[in-house]
Amino acid sequence: MGEAKENDVYEEELLDYEEEDDKTVDGSAVKPTGEVAKKGYVGIHSSGFRDFLLKPELLRAIQDCVQHECIPQAILGMDVICQAKSGMGKTAVFVLSSLQQIDPVAGQVAALVLCHTRELAYQICHEFERFSKYLSDVKVAVFYGGVHIRKHKDLLKNECPHIVVGTPGRILALARDKDLSLKNVRHFILDECDKMLESLDMRRDVQEIFKMTPHDKQVMMFSATLSKEIRPVCKKFMQDVMSCSLFQLSFQQLIIFKSCIFPSFLLSGIVLGSTVASLKHIMPMEIYVDDEAKLTLHGLVQHYIKLSEAEKNRKLNDLLDALDFNQVVIFVKSVSRAAELNKLLCECNFPSICIHSGMTQEERLTRYKNFKEGHKRILVATDLVGRGIDIERVNIVINYDMPDSADTYLHRVGRAGRFGTKGLAITFVSSASDSDVLNSVQERFEVDIKELPEQIDTSTYMPS
Repeated sequence: MGEAKENDVYEEELLDYEEEDDKTVDGSAVKPTGEVAKKGYVGIHSSGFRDFLLKPELLRAIQDCVQHECIPQAILGMDVICQAKSGMGKTAVFVLSSLQQIDPVAGQVAALVLCHTRELAYQICHEFERFSKYLSDVKVAVFYGGVHIRKHKDLLKNECPHIVVGTPGRILALARDKDLSLKNVRHFILDECDKMLESLDMRRDVQEIFKMTPHDKQVMMFSATLSKEIRPVCKKFMQDVMSCSLFQLSFQQLIIFKSCIFPSFLLSGIVLGSTVASLKHIMPMEIYVDDEAKLTLHGLVQHYIKLSEAEKNRKLNDLLDALDFNQVVIFVKSVSRAAELNKLLCECNFPSICIHSGMTQEERLTRYKNFKEGHKRILVATDLVGRGIDIERVNIVINYDMPDSADTYLHRVGRAGRFGTKGLAITFVSSASDSDVLNSVQERFEVDIKELPEQIDTSTYMPS
């Protein structure tokens, strides 16, 4: 009886996420009012992972330094909305912080990660497995459509994971059938959150899943693109969020600001659980990139080519012959065009493979693995792999078909030049609408995309 009453209260507290006339929350509530005197605090940018007091098993698995702006807050259990450019380690933030906080209990799901495609879910699960290789008690599993649901139900019954990664449709189906219990979830994570919340159908699934989890939990959301329109929607899933632009408040200032609230022992890493439990609701954190010019990748060279639709195939062949590359991704706008272009490239003896939604899940995953492991050097794909997919050898992206928006362009070209490495993006412009999208990219991200020259210096896009 008491539990039913508590659930009623929770339902009343949940906002209507689909309201269109919500008042937006002012994202500039907290701003520095003046210069802050330097004190004897260790700046996050100069500290290492050891300063975060990560578990020794996690420290052994870490090779690269990622997103120092977010990791301290995430490890303390605070709610986080993080926008950062593609290829800069957003995945590692929630993987590390979740693994750091989880105390595995048999039969209980402690962390739930939702994303919009099966390939991304598979990749995230692999990252959890990679970082938890010395945490033998932690079990991770991935759930998505295209696999018989009975297989997933048996896994949950016989070997329940502590961390669940999946797509909203399959997770919701398992939760509705009571095969997946979400009552012990302490960490609720959305990767590529804008993509999931912009689609009303997917947003509805996410909301329903969210309501099945406890009220008191950590919520983390990540994407390279978070428009001002989608930010209020994200915030509805949060506790009271303190807004902070990464470029309005330096992190050293934030450390000093935190010292006014946190005892000094918190900054040295000795944290009392009860203190963190109360503070996580005081200072959840948003990191936005309001200066969208900062979303472009510094090592990425970008060019366009004006041509007719009929000239695309010949120009693509010429580029693949002339350019040096490790691996290349070629984006097209439809399943049929992906299949036809891949067939054409294979007939021209290019080592090509394609991935699109018209394939079975098993075939998609096999092809994804083949490309990721370097067995094929050319991938023809739809926007199915345009977000989140991380393949480190890719150094060239070709937009055979122009994307439908500036956001999609940013995500596509972000497959190259990851983690500050060099890369090349070439976009075919064959219509007035293509030119409009290209112009919007240049205006929004303040990038000057020039026409591809006759000769391009290989050193500008190939790692030395």
